[in-house]
Amino acid sequence: MKIRLGISFSTTNFQNYLRWFDPEVHAGKVELVELKANFSTLSDFESCDGFVLSGGCDIDTALYHGTPEYPHKPEEFETERDHFEASIYLHAKNHQKPLLGICRGMQLVQVVEGGKLIQDLGETANLIHKKAGNTDRKHQIQVSEGSLLAAISQKSTTGEVNSAHHQAIDAKQLGENLFISAWSTDSQSPEALEYQNKENQAFMLCVQWHPERMEEKEQNPFSENIKQSFLASIIHSR
Repeated sequence: MKIRLGISFSTTNFQNYLRWFDPEVHAGKVELVELKANFSTLSDFESCDGFVLSGGCDIDTALYHGTPEYPHKPEEFETERDHFEASIYLHAKNHQKPLLGICRGMQLVQVVEGGKLIQDLGETANLIHKKAGNTDRKHQIQVSEGSLLAAISQKSTTGEVNSAHHQAIDAKQLGENLFISAWSTDSQSPEALEYQNKENQAFMLCVQWHPERMEEKEQNPFSENIKQSFLASIIHSR
C-alpha cells in the first residue's frame, strides 16, 4: 500500500519538496498530498500516514511573544498558515504519525511547544546562514551523540549542509520535550530538533537546512538518509 504523505504548502520553492520524493512516487511507493490552509480538511489529515512541514516565511511574532520589529522582518506574515501548520503538527503528535520539519517547519515545532526564536541571527551569523540572493549558504554541522539524527546519518557525525535562514531556535528557551541534536560549528546555532523523551512518540525530526534541495542530495546522509529513515518510520508505524 502506498504511503500517503502530506506536505504543507509553501509559496517558496514548493516544487522542490515534491521533486525530492520523485523516485518513490514513480516507483509507486508514495502518494503526495498538498496540505494548504483554507483548502485542506480534517479528513485530509486523517488520510495521511506522515507529514512534512515545509520552509518559507517567518512565523508571526505574536505566536511566541516576540519583538514586533526586527531586522529582515517580512512585509507580511502568513498567520493563517502558522495556525494551520500548528494543527498539522498537533495532529501528527496526537495520532503518533511521523513528521519531518524543514527550516521554518523546525521553528514552528519549537513555537508550538512553547519555545522561543532568535528573531535575527545578526550581521556576522547571517553571512553564514542567510541565503545570498537565490543561492543557499553552506556550513558545517556537528551531530549530538546518541541522537536520532546520529543514528540516521550513521557514521556522519559532522558534515556540510545548505542554509537559507536568518532566524533560529533559542537554545535557552526550548519548547517542551525538545532536544537540539545538531549545531552549526561556525556559529553554534541549533540545526536540528527531536524529542528528548521519545517514549510513546512517533518519528519526529526537524532540520534547519533544506535536504530537499541540497547539491548531490542522493549521496548526502543529511538528505537521503533522512528521507529514507522518515519513510521507513511511516511504514513501521502503520
